Amino acid sequence: MAKEKKGVRLEHISKIYQDPKTKKDFYAVRDTTLDIAPGTFVTLLGPSGCGKTTTLRMIAGFESPDEGEIYLGGEPINALTPNKRDTAMVFQSYALLPHYNVFDNVAYGLKIRKLPKEEIRRRVMEILELVELSGMESRMTNQLSGGQQQRVALARALVLEPGVLLFDEPLSNLDAKLRVTMRTEIRKIQQKVGITAIYVTHDQSEAMSISDQIIIMSKGRVEQIGTPREIYYHPNSRFVADFIGEANFLDAKVNAVREDQAEITVSGCAITVNNYANRKPGDQASLVIRPEAVRLSEEGLIDCEIILSTFMGSYQFYQARVGDAVVQITDYNPINRRIYEAGEKTKLAFDPNGVYIL
Repeated sequence: MAKEKKGVRLEHISKIYQDPKTKKDFYAVRDTTLDIAPGTFVTLLGPSGCGKTTTLRMIAGFESPDEGEIYLGGEPINALTPNKRDTAMVFQSYALLPHYNVFDNVAYGLKIRKLPKEEIRRRVMEILELVELSGMESRMTNQLSGGQQQRVALARALVLEPGVLLFDEPLSNLDAKLRVTMRTEIRKIQQKVGITAIYVTHDQSEAMSISDQIIIMSKGRVEQIGTPREIYYHPNSRFVADFIGEANFLDAKVNAVREDQAEITVSGCAITVNNYANRKPGDQASLVIRPEAVRLSEEGLIDCEIILSTFMGSYQFYQARVGDAVVQITDYNPINRRIYEAGEKTKLAFDPNGVYIL
């Protein structure tokens, strides 16, 4: 659908606001450099106030960077107004025109561009078929479900054939089950069209399920960029490890480092791990263990005491005390496994590839 796949490049972008209470300036986005490849689906992810929406709005042209330059397909766009940029945005509120039917909502941008009626009709009908709304073009928007309204908003952006499609938390107004369905549909449509997409969300599972790359932000800065798998299995900081999924942290000391392994001491026990981040012998560190990567076993390595055992259907959920720390354990498909009860003592076992140290 897009005439050209365009990438987006941000070079040392900063945005400064003034705190209304203290009257002091603060960085909403600080010295951010990003290179988003053409045709990829990239998600800006982080907690509220991390700068992700401000970054998106600067790309769209609704905010102007105070420092740095933004490029779209190699062209600097800081001086361009939103309507002059080769972008289109799907908003959180959908921003549909209530007195227009579906056809006229989708056609609105094309009519402003004064395209011929025949071309407008052809493009609108093609897009409605793409988003599975064929036959609904005469309906008013208040006759549509939330998911259908979201499809209309998506169609209205796509029909303009932008180089880059921007999403500002477009699913936050939908119920949980519909969010899962719609995020899958958005991903399918993006892949079919081949357009570059930049998506803002604070929902980790949403970002993991649809993204080619995830950009983790915190306090106006980029913490890490990588594929969902890289971010999950190889976080570069405690913040990233704790923000993406669930993580357990145990105090550790590095004893020795070889080519691709590190020997560490955890809770008085010496173990070997395969993933470590620039640590040297003698360093204090944290052993990071995902709840699904650890299991309870008499043949395990680290002593523990069960303090909670709960059956959750597809998995048995445990909390186990290791020294002063509490470790969460997710034991999937427990039907053929021994179930440990609160008060029992056992050991933790894990695959060296499933843990890492920070």
